[in-house]
Formats: sequence, structure tokens, C-alpha cells
Amino acid sequence: MYYFDNAATTAQKPQAVAQAVYDALSGGLLGNPSRGAHAYSLRAYGLVLQAKELIKTLFHAGEAYDVAFTHNSTAALNMVLKGLLGAGDHVLTTTWEHNAVLRPLYQLEQQGTAVDFIGSEAGTGALQYGELEQKLRPSTKAVVCNHASNVTGNVVDLERVKAFCRKHSLMLVVDASQSAGAYPIDLSDGVVTALCFTGHKSLYGPGGTGGVCIRKDTEVRPYITGGDGVHSFDHEQPRDIPGVFEAGTANVAGIAGLAAGVQVLLDEGLEAAVRHQEALGRIFTEGVRELPNITLYGDFSSPRVGVYALNVGDADSALVSDILWDQYGMATRSGFHCAPLMHEELHTERRGAVRFSFSRFTTEDDVAAALRALRDIAAMET
Repeated sequence: MYYFDNAATTAQKPQAVAQAVYDALSGGLLGNPSRGAHAYSLRAYGLVLQAKELIKTLFHAGEAYDVAFTHNSTAALNMVLKGLLGAGDHVLTTTWEHNAVLRPLYQLEQQGTAVDFIGSEAGTGALQYGELEQKLRPSTKAVVCNHASNVTGNVVDLERVKAFCRKHSLMLVVDASQSAGAYPIDLSDGVVTALCFTGHKSLYGPGGTGGVCIRKDTEVRPYITGGDGVHSFDHEQPRDIPGVFEAGTANVAGIAGLAAGVQVLLDEGLEAAVRHQEALGRIFTEGVRELPNITLYGDFSSPRVGVYALNVGDADSALVSDILWDQYGMATRSGFHCAPLMHEELHTERRGAVRFSFSRFTTEDDVAAALRALRDIAAMET
């Protein structure tokens, strides 16, 4: 079987990740972090702190930032967006966004937050950066952008967006769900307010892990309130960073696994992971372009991650994915990928697209097999 659905979650993980989770659960030595002064609690707290430092190292975050762990990037985005924005604010976002951004923003719209969308080019999905200045308002408070599209694999020109935010003194919230571990991220200039990430994709951590790397000077309203282990008599959740995001007990075993995945990336070098994805991408895109009756979506003149969306003839994307699985044992993702505005821009809102996405475990032989299968299916549609 072949696994090409890594943009949803990486099914294959480094052995060190599984071992770290097992050790955390089986060792009998980890208690509840920040919930006691005994060795069991302190060991767990130390493990969490070490994991946060690894995340900061990967993102070149420096001392201006702290990390809070959540159970995925959706939770982190909800906490950040609903904690920063409110009635009377205006936010700029893009048509690349996943529903993890869109739906919180739609909820905020109902509460008085104004939202404008930066559009994309049909076919390539390239972002129309000029619209940033055109849609700026006096009440604009933040830009929210996807670092890498989970449909096209396009990567946003983050330096250009940073420059816009710096010029107009705007907060910048970045959804790094597809880029964390797959593309370089550098927060060292301190312009990004909050970068939300998930653990179960290119960081190769377990499902149910993720978080936010956020500037320590950011003022955030708490979204979830509960125990923090320290300020027990306070009626409100403490608003310090990262505690404002950390009500309740942390997923210590999951964080241990996530830390192991990040450590593997740091040991092997993110550059090696990027080169591997780029090499596979060249083979795949060059091969697809040689096939008749296939439409490949995306901007291939700019940086990207290992995500590729296509359609075969006039066939529905679900049918093509079913054939790939039933006849070739290839797991892909069809449909709309929780990114409806992107599909509207690509004019694929009726049938969706078939998405292939690669990981560090994808091989050139896997890609060659995918191209052979697509050649067969394209021949059926001609």
C-alpha cells in the first residue's frame, strides 16, 4: 500500500516518537506538571519545558516567545483568534484558509469583528498581495494567514506579509499546520504575534498534539478556563503567557512523542527534509505534466511544500481517489480539504480535487507508482 495523505496526518512516524510515548506511559515516573512539588510532577514539568525549548529552537523563536501546548492547531487558532479579536476590530485573511481559521472568524463576525479576504489567482492559487493595502482600514488590527496551503502546497511570502504588518503596526497570526517541519520558519525578528502548529503532520508527533508559539508581551483573553495549579483562589484564568492557554492537565505522553519528532528533525536537519520533499515534487510534477487529461493546481514558480492537488478529465475527485485506493492501494484525499474558499478560487467547488501529499517516508519508487496509476486512470478518461 502507498500512503499519500500526509497533509492530513503522517501515518508513518520515526520509531523514536513511539518509544517516547511508550516510555512516558510505562515508566511510572511522570506525574502532573505544575500540580505538585514532588519528583513525579517536577519530572513531567521538566519534560514539557524541554519540549517547548525544542519547538522554539525549530522556529528560531528566541526569548521574546513562549510556547503553549494544545491538542491541535485548530484549538490553538480558536484560542488565539477569539482571545485577540473582538467587536469593532477588522482583520485581513486569505482565501487559502482552512476552516480552522474560517469558522472562528465567521463566529467573530457575528460578534462584530469585520473580516476581509485577500484573493488568489484562478488555477495557480497564487495570493494577490496587492489587496493587502487595498483592503486595509483604520480599524484593521491583525492579519491572519496560512503559511502553506493544504490544497495547492503554495507557500505564502511571509516576509512580504511581515513587512506589511510592521509598516501598519498590525498583529500577525500564522497557521503553520502544513509548514511546521516541512518548510523553514524563522520568528527571530519578532514580527509574528502567534504561530499555531499541529504535531501530527510534518512534526511527526502523535495525534492530539499541537500548540502556539506566541510573543510573551501579547495580551490574550482566556478562551478555556479551569485549573492552572497555582492561582487556585482567583476567579478568572490567569492571563500570563503561556498559562492563559494551559487550563487543565497537559497531554504529557503526547508532548513527549512530539518532542521526539522535533528532535529527529533537528538532528537530521530541516534542510534535508525540505530537499527530500523538493526532489519528490520535481519528479511528481514533471511526470504529471507529461500525462494527458490531468489538471494540476498550484503555483510552481514559487516555494512550496509537498502537497499537490489535481483532477483527471471531468471525473469527480472522489471517484478518482476511490479507484486509486481500490485498484492501486493508494491513500489520497479527495474533496474540498476543509478549505472551501481555495476551491472556489480554483473553480473546483463542484467536484473538489485529488490531493497527493508526501512525507520524509515517501520514496521515489512511491512517486513513480503514483504516476503509473494516474497514467492508467487518465487513459480511462480520454
